[in-house]
Amino acid sequence: MSSPSRAGRALVWIGIPLLAVNLRPAAISVGPVLDEIRAALDMSAAEAGVLTSLPVIAFAVFGALAPRLSALVGPHRLTVVSLACVVGGVLGRSQAGSTLLFLGLSLLALTGMAIANVLLPSLVKQHFPDHIGRLTAIYSTALALGLTSASVLTVPVSEAAGGADGWRSGLAVWSLTAVLALVPWLLLWRQDRDRHTSGASRRVGLGAVARTRLGRRMALFFGLQSLQAYAVFGWFAAIYRDAGYSSTAAGVLLGVVTGVSIPLSFVVPMLAGRLGDLRPLMWPLVVCYPIGYLGLVVLPGAALLWALVTGTAMATFPLALTMIGLRARTTGGTAALSALTQSLGYLLAALGPFGMGLLRDLSGGWTVPLLVLTALSVPLAIVGDSVARPGCLEDELGDVEQDRQPA
Repeated sequence: MSSPSRAGRALVWIGIPLLAVNLRPAAISVGPVLDEIRAALDMSAAEAGVLTSLPVIAFAVFGALAPRLSALVGPHRLTVVSLACVVGGVLGRSQAGSTLLFLGLSLLALTGMAIANVLLPSLVKQHFPDHIGRLTAIYSTALALGLTSASVLTVPVSEAAGGADGWRSGLAVWSLTAVLALVPWLLLWRQDRDRHTSGASRRVGLGAVARTRLGRRMALFFGLQSLQAYAVFGWFAAIYRDAGYSSTAAGVLLGVVTGVSIPLSFVVPMLAGRLGDLRPLMWPLVVCYPIGYLGLVVLPGAALLWALVTGTAMATFPLALTMIGLRARTTGGTAALSALTQSLGYLLAALGPFGMGLLRDLSGGWTVPLLVLTALSVPLAIVGDSVARPGCLEDELGDVEQDRQPA
């Protein structure tokens, strides 16, 4: 096995966080300016519903294709193609003059985002197999920064551009960050000249992973924690407003929830990388979910405290990402586990915001939805206890071969 060049490793170190920063803005930047987009394109409520559903569709459908495409063209080249889709889709839709074109270009950008999202854990596994926790800490923190930036900065950029079409600049600016991320991966293009020695190597089928207990439980764990997160992102601002907080205060409280995830996205994977058994880390995080939800029901006046607790619980997301790298021994196994976990997981996650809204309408308040989220933390803890125990996918597949491919 040839050793990776120092320059190549440096490019990967730079490329991974830059890639991660761009894995949410294509989806998140639409929400803050959705009203302006609808007005400019005469977009119906049904079409807006399709637009808001596209991220989940892209993650579930196109993310699942990532391992096969990576085996065909190589992981570094596929990363370049994925980022090119993000650049073209984000920039193109900012200039779109029709709803159909806007939806199509959004799907292009989200497809690139979904594929790269699945590729990241396997790229980390390929290049830094002994530093999974450290690299996952770096890229999950970068991912949180990208999400927060898109949420906070899209409207100010739109307003700075001025005019009825200011939203176009608010969307287009995120193509610039994707162009920046393209640079190191273009320089790594030649890493995939020989796909048999590139680290993409042996592909593990999604069907085989789905037949393992670890694969199914990882997908369920990822889906249940994502369901919680999407429910919080989608409805907690409304919950705060209905509890008597102003729209500004509600936005700040939701910002506290998401802001807590930034430092924890760095700390949690670092700790996980040093532990064999992740249960001592998993349990305190999951327990924060019912504490945060029930606290908001019983004592809404202490919403800031419950926002901090809920934000802490949502560090189960970087923990789940770290598990993907730790629970597979080979690059091919990591890619397949990542694809199954995230594609099925995001399908389950889509039930979160939909279910919250439905329960709110049926019950006439937020107590029942919050109690249901509290109840769902129980299966999350049970399945989390299972996947947090030491184990590897390849052992269940009957393949204990070590990944000895060059970076």
